[in-house]
Amino acid sequence: MRKIKSYLLLSLVVLTVLAALFFTGCFEGVSALWKNFIQAAAFPPYGNTQILVSMLLLGLSTLWVALHANRREIILLALFGILLLLGGSLVTTLYSSFFNPFPGVAAILLGSLVVVLFERTEMGSREPVLRRLFGLRLRPGSFRKLVDGNSNVDFPGELHEASVLVCSIHNHVDLMESLKPTAYVAMMNLYLRTASDFLVDVGGYLDECSGESIRVIFGAPLPVEGAANHAAKAARVSIDLVTRLEELNRECDAQWQKRLDFRIGVNSGSMIAAAYGGARVGRYSVSGPAVEFARHLSAACAQYGCRILAGSTSYEMASENIEGRPIDLLQRAGSRRRVELYEFLAPKNTLSPERERSRDQFWKGVILFRERKWEEATSALASARIAGIPDQVLDYYFERVERSRRGEDEKTPEQALLAEAL
Repeated sequence: MRKIKSYLLLSLVVLTVLAALFFTGCFEGVSALWKNFIQAAAFPPYGNTQILVSMLLLGLSTLWVALHANRREIILLALFGILLLLGGSLVTTLYSSFFNPFPGVAAILLGSLVVVLFERTEMGSREPVLRRLFGLRLRPGSFRKLVDGNSNVDFPGELHEASVLVCSIHNHVDLMESLKPTAYVAMMNLYLRTASDFLVDVGGYLDECSGESIRVIFGAPLPVEGAANHAAKAARVSIDLVTRLEELNRECDAQWQKRLDFRIGVNSGSMIAAAYGGARVGRYSVSGPAVEFARHLSAACAQYGCRILAGSTSYEMASENIEGRPIDLLQRAGSRRRVELYEFLAPKNTLSPERERSRDQFWKGVILFRERKWEEATSALASARIAGIPDQVLDYYFERVERSRRGEDEKTPEQALLAEAL
C-alpha cells in the first residue's frame, strides 16, 4: 500500500512536469536539430496527440519499473530506453516519416530521476534500507508488512518477547572427514536450502544460516500469524522441521550413504532486537540470554537423546497446542531458580493411544526418579517402552537411574553448561 501511494504521488509530479514541457514547446529546438541530423526534414512527423500519449505512458511505466529496481538497474533501464527511442526514430525514416524521440527521452529521464531523488527521502529510502537489513530472510508477505508499516527502519534497539529456534548439525566433523569436500558442501547446502526455505515460508525470520546451524526468530520483527503465540508457533514448526529433515536424510542416505544428525533447541523470552553492524555487514538480529540458551539447548539434545529440547517458558506457552514430556530439571549453583527442560513430541491430540500411554508412563518414571524411588522409577520407565521403537531418551534415563542408585549421578559437562546459562 505504501508503494502504491508513493507511485500515485510521484505520477502526479511526472505527469505535470511532462505536460508542462510538452505544451510550452521545450522539445521543438532539439527535435529540429535531430530531424536535420538524420536527414528527415522533408518527412511528415507523427501527430502531437500520439507523441503526448506515448510520452505520458512511457513516463508512468518508467516510474513504476524504477520503483522496483536498484540504482544500477535504473541506470541500465534509462540507457536502454533512450537508445531504443533513438533507434526507433531512425527506423521510421526508412518509411518516410519522422518520430520525435525526445519527449520519450525526457519521460524516461524524468521518471528515473524522480525515483532516484525520492529514494533519498525518508519515505523513499524505507524499502531499500529494509531490503538491505532483511534481504530474503523474511517471506515476501512479511517483508511487505514491514515496508507498509510505521516502524523505525533504523531499529536502534527494542525489547521483544519472542521465541528462538536453533537447528544444528552435530556430526559435521564426521561428514567432513568421510566425504569429499564437494560432496560435503553439496550435502550441507541441500540441508540449508531445505531447512531455511521451510522456516522462512512458515513465517520465521532467518537470523543466522551457516554450515553448522540455523537460527530463526518467531515474534520479531513482526508478531506471529496463525498461532496462539510465538512459542506455540515455534513448537509446531520445530516438529514439522523434524519431519522434513527426516525425509531429507533418506535422500542424503541414498546419495551419499550419510545422514545428518540434526538437533533443535527452542527457547522463549525477552531479547533485544536491533539493526546490528554497519553498511557492509549490517542486518537485523536479536541478542540476549534467551537467544544463547536456545543454542545451548540444541547442543545438549544429543546428551539426552532427543531431537527437540525446549525451555520451560516455551513449553508453558505452547502446552495447549503441543504434546511433550519432561527431560531434566536444572538449577544453577547458588541460585534457588529451577528450570524444567522439555521435549516436544507432536501437535496436541495427535499421539496414538500407545504413544499417549508411553508418554504418561515416562512422565511418571521421571517424577519417581526425582523422588529417588529407584525401583518404581525403573518399572514406570520400562512400561514406557514401545516394542520395536528406539527411544534414546528412555535409554538415557535407565542409565541415569542406575548411576543415581550407585550415588554416581554427577552433572555432565553439558548439564553444568546449561545450568550456568540459565
